[in-house]
Amino acid sequence: MRDRGFTLLELIVVMALMAILMTVVPPMISSALPGTQLKSASRELAAGLRYARNHALTVREEATLTVDVEKHSFQITGRKKNYAIPANLKIEILTAESETLGENIGAIRFFPDGGSTGGRITLSYGERGFGVDVDWLTGKVRILDVEPNS
Repeated sequence: MRDRGFTLLELIVVMALMAILMTVVPPMISSALPGTQLKSASRELAAGLRYARNHALTVREEATLTVDVEKHSFQITGRKKNYAIPANLKIEILTAESETLGENIGAIRFFPDGGSTGGRITLSYGERGFGVDVDWLTGKVRILDVEPNS
């Protein structure tokens, strides 16, 4: 009759597999983190733009989303909160010249009829990027995959 339990060889094999997993898995997780931050920040920007558009429509007055590239943050009309964008992401803003407030600050303005000044806010990390586009005529906000500029 055989005793129940594990042999020394079985325990060594399991320990070796665990050691291999401990060396392989953490780099995979850490390399996925910037991509997750990039997607999350893009979605947060798009949500902020949609909020500004809805605010302009409901309150019947102009509303803006203002991006500070240097400080990695943005603000929305009607909200006091300053929203942070992760520091490891590159930010570019393309907007109407009238909405450029210096070299590092730009805004996208929404009008009470739903239209806007239009523009694109691009967030990128390495070879991956997302453009948050605002159509000037309709004010519609979309997130697009883009190739970042080097």
